[in-house]
Amino acid sequence: MSSTPASPLHLAVALDGTGWHPASWREPVARPRDLFTAGYWADQVAEAERGLLDFVTIEDGLGPQSSRFLAPDDRTDQVRGRLDAVLVAARIAPLTRHIGLVPTVVATHTEPFHISKAIATLDYVSTGRAGLRVQVTARPDEAAHFGRRTVERVDAYDSPEARGLVADLFDEAADHVEVVRRLWDSWEDDAEIRDAATGRFVDRDKLHYIDFEGRFFSVKGPSITPRPPQGQPLVTALAHQSVPYRLVARQADVGYVTPHDAGQAGAIVAEIRAEQRAAGRADETVHVFGDLVVLLDDSRAEAEARRDRLDTPAGEPYTSDARIFAGTAVELADLLEELAAPGLTGFRLRPAVTGHDLPRISRDLVPELQRRGRFRDAYEADTLRGLLGLARPANRYAAAVA
Repeated sequence: MSSTPASPLHLAVALDGTGWHPASWREPVARPRDLFTAGYWADQVAEAERGLLDFVTIEDGLGPQSSRFLAPDDRTDQVRGRLDAVLVAARIAPLTRHIGLVPTVVATHTEPFHISKAIATLDYVSTGRAGLRVQVTARPDEAAHFGRRTVERVDAYDSPEARGLVADLFDEAADHVEVVRRLWDSWEDDAEIRDAATGRFVDRDKLHYIDFEGRFFSVKGPSITPRPPQGQPLVTALAHQSVPYRLVARQADVGYVTPHDAGQAGAIVAEIRAEQRAAGRADETVHVFGDLVVLLDDSRAEAEARRDRLDTPAGEPYTSDARIFAGTAVELADLLEELAAPGLTGFRLRPAVTGHDLPRISRDLVPELQRRGRFRDAYEADTLRGLLGLARPANRYAAAVA
């Protein structure tokens, strides 16, 4: 009697400052004085690439980090301030060869034309390893930075007003991504002629207006940047409930979800697959990654003691939307296999302390998964889409013309 070998897992790491624990910057390995230097970020991504990870995501936002969900706080004992994630990715791209680079972009206040151009440029700079993590915001203070719209403060998350606001924000994000995707296709792959003898640099017939008209955007196009090397760079999104699950199903290549056990993982995957069928994407590959915060040490006792040590200066136990794991690489590998069984195709790990836990991921967890036949032994593709088994899509406008 033979059994089918388990599929290899995909792995990504979410980079956020010195780590996801708010007291991470106090640790000796944290390098807080280097946080706003290019070298700091280059070192973290180099470590992730050493571990053969599929990609890194880089957190971003339009306001200072906050212990409150919808408003800034006045704390001075935690990391505040960020570099621009897209620009960080562009700086790192020439220093890496294989790993994907997925910066966060906030759709709520950022024009899709600008995002399409920035991510297309990142795809060129990285030779086909770019993506984006689309994010929404309901913070009134962030809306005030731009002054083009007013976002009313919501105090009760389950009120009709809050549900309506969330639905609108994610509908807007879906339209935002649709515009970005159309702009990436607005140049056909062979639109550039570059024939000095005839004086023709571009074939104007192979540039297309996208003529998008929707509730939130009216965009004519075309882009000013030729079609990216991947055709369509990776689109990813974090989702916690049905409304964002629909965004993943309608527009994303990868969705990050936050199950706390295998049963919940199976239910989430089933809901996203149902939404995918409803969106007419049943035949397309949409990866669903589980998010976990990780503290990795040689023993579970060490990891739990480190978590307690970090919680003390923070003044309260650390909580997260994602499951928090504290233990060894072997125990984490067991958990990943358990959570993957109901249909998760990979994981995005959030290092509690980047300087400590990222090397533990690349040097302890990855070898353990390799021993189990659940992770690659070498990079086997030149593009991010290739690493994830995603084909380069045809240009929708070229197909329409044909």
